[in-house]
Amino acid sequence: MYYPRSCDTFVVLPPLTKENVVIFGKNSDRPQNEVQEVILVKNRVRESKLKCTYITIDESPNQINDVMLSKPAWMWGAEMGANNKNVVIGNEAVWTNNNEGDGDARQKRLLGMDLVRLGLERGNSAEEALDIITDLLEKYGQGGPCSEFDDSHFYHNSFLIADPKGAWVLETSGKLWAAEKINQGYKNISNGLTIKTKIDKHSENLFDIAEKMNYWDGKGKLDFTSAFSSGGDEMRQAEGERLLGALSSEKTFDIKAMMNILRHKDSCICRGVDDTFPTQGSQVSSLSASGVSVHWFTATPDPSVSYFKPFIFTPNAIASTYTVSPNEAKREHYLYSLHLKYVSRTNNEEITEILKGVEDECLQEITSLIQKHVSGETSEIGELFKKCVETEIKLYG
Repeated sequence: MYYPRSCDTFVVLPPLTKENVVIFGKNSDRPQNEVQEVILVKNRVRESKLKCTYITIDESPNQINDVMLSKPAWMWGAEMGANNKNVVIGNEAVWTNNNEGDGDARQKRLLGMDLVRLGLERGNSAEEALDIITDLLEKYGQGGPCSEFDDSHFYHNSFLIADPKGAWVLETSGKLWAAEKINQGYKNISNGLTIKTKIDKHSENLFDIAEKMNYWDGKGKLDFTSAFSSGGDEMRQAEGERLLGALSSEKTFDIKAMMNILRHKDSCICRGVDDTFPTQGSQVSSLSASGVSVHWFTATPDPSVSYFKPFIFTPNAIASTYTVSPNEAKREHYLYSLHLKYVSRTNNEEITEILKGVEDECLQEITSLIQKHVSGETSEIGELFKKCVETEIKLYG
């Protein structure tokens, strides 16, 4: 099987960050020409059953969180997103040696992207989202084509789940899983297993099953990666780790630093629209335990020529109709189609510089806007994303 070069997810924790926030970032690399929409789902109606991408599952008996999602337009699930409880999640494709029965990823079950959305909709903290995802994984399993037009594109999943208190890495092999708690420093995942012997949570009977499957001899500590991995992009994962280390060494890591990592071309963390697996969407989030969390989405491919637009959950928050895909063959939302025309032009450097200027200005003003919102001087932060999308559209025009 050919393993596509796809996706990177990052998190940096205090004390390496400015203002003691948790900073999360993800590039979503997907098949060429697959449109990724950014949608806000509020007050979703609950039925007794929930139709996900391929299968129907039991609906949650509890209240559903509001979620802001960056997702392939054809599926129910999401590559990444945030909820109004300060939880963010991104997933990665991984390949393991457990590919029969419950581990057969060709079978239509829950996609990893469905699990991302379910964790956000139902989880009120990073650990609660982890428990929800693993409960659903054990009950329903994971699998099914992860591309609308390529039945051979299937895989198991890993997840990076964060909130203002810390992060969890969850890695899976069929219905088996292991999780590692990240309390400080930084962490990145690409397309291979990374959890070694530090296993803070795991599926029931993981050790017995690993031994029975002859993936572990039962001696010493179980190394989850050594036992279950069948390969991954170690070079890209190592380069992402190097960038995190370099940019956080002064303990001043911020939103801009994460954006710079997601725009890094030499490492292949960022890939252009001509790549076989381009970066179709990007997210950066600043998670604050005492203040306001801000989530930045591109809603367009290739962050090196895209503009990160901020979104903040408020009771009256709105997103943009221009980043919601229409129900038609190409599924190109309005912002996507304008951006596609822009990146295909040869004279686009000037627009890129203008967009980066608008982004920098927004980064500088966001703290002031939040302070005004908290003091009751303005209510406009709930419309930031919508207004920024409209600004971008005017520039393309």
